[in-house]
Amino acid sequence: MNSMLYTLYGFAIFFMIFWSGMWMVHVLALIAGRWKLHRKMNQASSYETPLPGVSVIKPLMGVDPNLFGNLETFFTMEYPRYELLFCVEDDSDPVLMLVRKLVEKYPEVEATLFVGGCKVGVNPKINNMQPAYEAAKYELVLISDSGIRMKEDTLLDMVHHMTDRVALVHQMPFTCDREGFAAAYEKIFFGTVQSRMYLAADMLRINCHTGMSALLKKFTLDEVGGLKAFGIYLAEDFFYAKSLTDRGWRITVSSQPALQNSGHCAVDSFQARLRRWAKLRVAMLPTTIVLEPLSECLVLGGFASWAASVLFEWDSLVFYLVHILLWFMFDWTLLCVVQNGPLPFNKLEFVCGWLLSEITRPYLFLQAVLDPLIQWRSRVYKLKWGGVAEEVKAKVKY
Repeated sequence: MNSMLYTLYGFAIFFMIFWSGMWMVHVLALIAGRWKLHRKMNQASSYETPLPGVSVIKPLMGVDPNLFGNLETFFTMEYPRYELLFCVEDDSDPVLMLVRKLVEKYPEVEATLFVGGCKVGVNPKINNMQPAYEAAKYELVLISDSGIRMKEDTLLDMVHHMTDRVALVHQMPFTCDREGFAAAYEKIFFGTVQSRMYLAADMLRINCHTGMSALLKKFTLDEVGGLKAFGIYLAEDFFYAKSLTDRGWRITVSSQPALQNSGHCAVDSFQARLRRWAKLRVAMLPTTIVLEPLSECLVLGGFASWAASVLFEWDSLVFYLVHILLWFMFDWTLLCVVQNGPLPFNKLEFVCGWLLSEITRPYLFLQAVLDPLIQWRSRVYKLKWGGVAEEVKAKVKY
């Protein structure tokens, strides 16, 4: 009987400690957001030495309604020396015409188009980028996904954070202001859940890197075989960041969040992305199976309210409701910090989007665990423990 009681109290203590730790994550994220995001920087003219050149690698596949405008922002950046390296796998892809139109429109910008890719591993993104990576002539390389929209000073901001000890500067994922509930749903996720973990991890110097917009010192990758060395992984961004930190380099978040601006925005497609990311995390870090569901607001609140009733004889229902209310308020505050301006939706839409996000994430995570196969466009992959991927279905020909 005593052993069962000790076990009961042991679990209760664990849940209360974990609950307290998650609130520390909330606080750290708010501090980091206030301290680091949207900071004014020195202008280019204030640098005593010339700014380094940057090779911008843009892997592309297909066209969406916002792609032309997104790509055009890379031609209008206020930065003295950079080249644009566009990568397209299929020579029949309609994106080729769009890129050529932009190259003709901005002849003063150095731009090169690479078609066909080079198979160096299972990762299709790396295969697509490999020729451009090998041809990159500058010491800094920016890998930027197709859906990213840049401000005129974004690249300058990222270079500003590239110090002697830093080898990787990445933008925290966020979204542009777009219309519709699906867009609000995405913005709420990236401005709360994703930002919370990203900012807290940056404060604690934990690798939480997402490679949708990442500036790297090229020689640090070349030392371990270049970009192709990470072609065995689908989550290449996590593993090249890990390679850098393992060798003593620092990674840091820039002050401007990455503005995702895909022209296709739907709740079901975004939830598919969430499931895919969850599958990658589980394969890379098996402890995710336990810790990630436990860190969710509704799940953690249930365990913590039970623990509070066991340890302190507090009313579990009142504790649970207060927990949810405080979590909601912290998330609203963090989203406002990340947005740094008026939100494109009202508070009722935030409540609906926040509830949908919090209620569905544990279910989406369970789906990811039960079905570990990953579909990326027309390919299907199986992940081994440690993150190594193998293709289990050949590319579909149309």
